[in-house]
Amino acid sequence: MRQSVTIKAGVRSLPRNIWAVSLTSFFMDISSEMVLNVLPLFLTSVLGVRTSIIGLIEGIAEATASLLRMFSGWFSDKLRARKWLAVAGYAISALAKPFFYIAASWPVVLAARWADRVGKGIRTAPRDALVADSIVPEQRGLAFGFHRAADTGGALLGLIIAFFVVRATQLGAADLTGETFRTLVLISLVPAMLAVISLAVGARDVPPAEEMKKAAPPKITFRGLGRRFTIFMLIVGLFDLGNSSDAFLVLRARERGLDLLGILGMLITFNLVYTLVSTPAGALSDRIGRKKIVVGGWLAYALIYLGLALAGAGWQVWILYALYGVYYGMAYGTIKAMVADIVRPELRGTAYGTYNAVLGILDFPASLIAGLLWQGVGGFQGFGPSAPFLFGAVLALAAALWMLFWRFPEQSINNI
Repeated sequence: MRQSVTIKAGVRSLPRNIWAVSLTSFFMDISSEMVLNVLPLFLTSVLGVRTSIIGLIEGIAEATASLLRMFSGWFSDKLRARKWLAVAGYAISALAKPFFYIAASWPVVLAARWADRVGKGIRTAPRDALVADSIVPEQRGLAFGFHRAADTGGALLGLIIAFFVVRATQLGAADLTGETFRTLVLISLVPAMLAVISLAVGARDVPPAEEMKKAAPPKITFRGLGRRFTIFMLIVGLFDLGNSSDAFLVLRARERGLDLLGILGMLITFNLVYTLVSTPAGALSDRIGRKKIVVGGWLAYALIYLGLALAGAGWQVWILYALYGVYYGMAYGTIKAMVADIVRPELRGTAYGTYNAVLGILDFPASLIAGLLWQGVGGFQGFGPSAPFLFGAVLALAAALWMLFWRFPEQSINNI
């Protein structure tokens, strides 16, 4: 009870920028999740696309935006400013949304998905650096956890909207129809624009400290970010290689027998769990250390993916996907706080850009491998729906063990 009161008091004390960034993520995730979570079903049910092509779309969309992630983070360090780069990224993603409405072939979907990820590539590193700049190290986990909770709360609301739209428009159809998908896209435009306005009006750049002003312009190199950061990225990269697009979890649920409304209900449950876990997990990482929380999240991921490989019915996938929210809530925001612990303040944008770029690059082989393991391509037949989940479970376990035995000093570099 005391810890709950402490978290609530801490949340109320969070500065304006944390609230503005969180509100922006809340609105953008309302917009994105009501469309992107059913996008794999639109590709398979309406456009007749194979899972290997879905893996290709997801991989290219993430990988081609990766250099922008790195550049935008570096550029925000060079400018000593974060806000307007982040605003520009959110605006690009908002402007990409209408192209999903006119999509009649998978190359158009690929182009729209790519543009959406370009926007994410531009905004993510400056936004994360703005969060880190705006909070004291002792509350860093809480701030990133709260931001993730707001982000996921938006996803939850977006999925609830999608659920009722589907129920009202499907008229008994078992699979997603083109009309339903286009209705969802139209509705998504409103919160996308509110996201841009929230950040543009609500956030303020944090003036750099005197030592940051005097620091030399950063270079985009692992060496410049330090040996600890390099080892950290090797561990996280190993995990991410088995962390394919969540589109494959949606396809697994459909393959195990869940209908469209069941899938939306499953996603709503996942996002509810994610939202509830994120803030307490972030606050706990401030108290007991980030590494313990991340390792726990990755071990949970390994067990969940093993369960998804063995699942025999749709309801089992639903339960496992709900538990998947525990992994996200524990690890996602905590990892972001860990980045700020490792690097110097004047390099935060570059570090977040590098972090997101490396993971974005790895998303291409991760999603492509998952698609090939599932269904194959050409003369390669694949190993079936269980294979990508077994692959992900093994890599997650290996990364968790490496992180556990890595001698990472829990004290933030900013407190030394």
